[in-house]
Amino acid sequence: MTVLAPIQRFDTAFSSLCLCHRFNRQVATFSRAVSRSGDGPLYVAFGLVAWLFDKQQGVQVLTLGLLAFLLELPVYLVLKNMFKRERPRELPSFIQPSDKYSLPSGHTAAAFIMASLITTFYPMAAWIVWPWAVMVGLSRVLLGVHFITDIVAGAALGLVCFELVLGAL
Repeated sequence: MTVLAPIQRFDTAFSSLCLCHRFNRQVATFSRAVSRSGDGPLYVAFGLVAWLFDKQQGVQVLTLGLLAFLLELPVYLVLKNMFKRERPRELPSFIQPSDKYSLPSGHTAAAFIMASLITTFYPMAAWIVWPWAVMVGLSRVLLGVHFITDIVAGAALGLVCFELVLGAL
């Protein structure tokens, strides 16, 4: 028995709870929409809107966001290929993931970078962007492509990358 066996059992039990019920298709429909909001085009649109319309800090918003993603993406790829954790199997899956491995969740990492970025410059938006970031992460579990610990790892990755870039500027 490996050290990670209890975590895998917890993840599988949590995913089973989330996916093996009679409303899973309806939940998946909503989760698919939430997950798509974390695909990337929204991030680009936000950065461009900030750059074009916020004359005081728009350049900083765009620069900090780009730098955070430039740090996060290679770290994410290294971690995925280092851990090589298989995605949930033998459970319902409602979308086709873009790659083979699940740890960490890239959607969650990106959503937490965006939530951090937005609340750094526009703190009044915190009440909407943090719940949205959490929902993006949870949507990945509810779609059957990630375990909950993948989401926690993705959130931590996003927060750490953002804080490292913020601290460096």
